Amino acid sequence: MARRATFQKAINEALEQEMERDSSVIIMGEDVAGGTYTEGDSDAWGGPLGVTQGLYTKFGDRVMDTPISESAFIGAAIGAATCGLRPVAELMFIDFMGVCFDQIFNQAAKFRYMFGGKAETPVVIRTMIGAGFRAAAQHSQGLYPIFTHIPGLKVAVPSNPYDAKGLLIQSIRDNDPVIFCEHKMLYDMEGDLPEEPFSIPFGEANFIREGDDVTIVAIGRMVQMASEAGDALAQDGIQCEIVDPRTTSPLDEDSILESVE
Repeated sequence: MARRATFQKAINEALEQEMERDSSVIIMGEDVAGGTYTEGDSDAWGGPLGVTQGLYTKFGDRVMDTPISESAFIGAAIGAATCGLRPVAELMFIDFMGVCFDQIFNQAAKFRYMFGGKAETPVVIRTMIGAGFRAAAQHSQGLYPIFTHIPGLKVAVPSNPYDAKGLLIQSIRDNDPVIFCEHKMLYDMEGDLPEEPFSIPFGEANFIREGDDVTIVAIGRMVQMASEAGDALAQDGIQCEIVDPRTTSPLDEDSILESVE
């Protein structure tokens, strides 16, 4: 059954339902609980925008606040993934990738191929991307293309609450490392969201709008902007087809080419 919910709620609900389903799912990151081991509310923060709020209260030590050392906790999450857990690590802003990049592209992305396909690294790295609320130069970049170009990594960039929940559940269940990019300006966006768990396969684009004159390919927040552009062009008799790839790795090239043709 579907109801209206925000992008933020969709992320929280996906995490909660997967943690209920699978006891190997854990959460790690800076302030993902907030207030842990201090006086007062032990679940006061839930990340910088409250996305994980309430999960520590329900799942206890499976939600772990970490020191402010991305290299340490991203490395720990990748190590935990190789040992049977399914960590969801929150890299607060994608801009911080520089201090933990070796762990991601030189370790997690390569384990499967270094060990003849026998090693699995089912880790999800959730991270915020994009500008829009004056977070300044070191907290506002959209660096997902860097991860997209690295063999061994999967990259998801949802554009709405439905996709956010379905793609995150798919990410957690996947046996490869996934970089899950959340545009910070989408957290308050509302949309129809089923209450039950569901997953969206990687590499399957969503056709947002049909049209025969021009194709626009957009991901994340740009899907909204592309839709507005499509409305404006329609007033001039130009019909746009808008394709949302949902994931940049794997990329649904067939759907994009089909639209262009």
